[in-house]
Amino acid sequence: MVVEPVKLRIGVLALQGSFREHMTLLRRIPGVEPVEVRTKEELDSVAGLIIPGGESTTMALVAERWGLIPELRSFAASKRPIWGTCAGLIFLANRASGMKEGGQALLGGLDCMVQRNFFGAQINSFETQLPAPQCLPRSTDASDTFRAVFIRAPAITETGPGVEVLAQYKLTAEEAAAQGHDSVVVAVRSGPLMATAFHPELTQDSRWHELFVQMVQQHAADVAAAAAAAPAPDPFAKLGRAPNRPADLPFY
Repeated sequence: MVVEPVKLRIGVLALQGSFREHMTLLRRIPGVEPVEVRTKEELDSVAGLIIPGGESTTMALVAERWGLIPELRSFAASKRPIWGTCAGLIFLANRASGMKEGGQALLGGLDCMVQRNFFGAQINSFETQLPAPQCLPRSTDASDTFRAVFIRAPAITETGPGVEVLAQYKLTAEEAAAQGHDSVVVAVRSGPLMATAFHPELTQDSRWHELFVQMVQQHAADVAAAAAAAPAPDPFAKLGRAPNRPADLPFY
């Protein structure tokens, strides 16, 4: 009897936005089982989560209406890896500017400041080639650049000391004059969190998804190693003492 290897279950928050495109790229990675996440039970079943691009305010309102915000915060608190793309970046940021009146629920955890719609409205959407970070896998594509698609995209304007910058976008002369600096951060990683201002799911390049899968695999391995190293539970701990020797049975 052949035992099928257990696949790594990675969830994609499927409330709104480009979740189907993420699912398509995840299916191309061997050993991965992508899961559309809309309920607490589906969220509990996955080892990592992608929060896709979309309309961040709408996504937050749907998540709140369905009671998922506390569950998402609990998921983040468990240190399971989360990757946010575009709107997902806004969800993960500790601080955000340019929000609509009343703001929106943020999960937080990523020590950065995000400016919503940094690059303008839908008509200002664009794509470009950016230098690939060293951590990006080269197994499926050895290119030194990657295609970055920006759609009403945010940008990271400040990062904390524990945040690793993975990609930056060099501003045009006009943008630099308006913003007062030459470039902005568009991809970061910090512990179990990763975020991109662009949309890798809208390309055929699966390397960013492969990188996230590696993060989830490493987290699963760390959890398994910690469990294996933990001391065996004391079977008598609940008694508070060693059990008494049972009385001898009478002879008849």
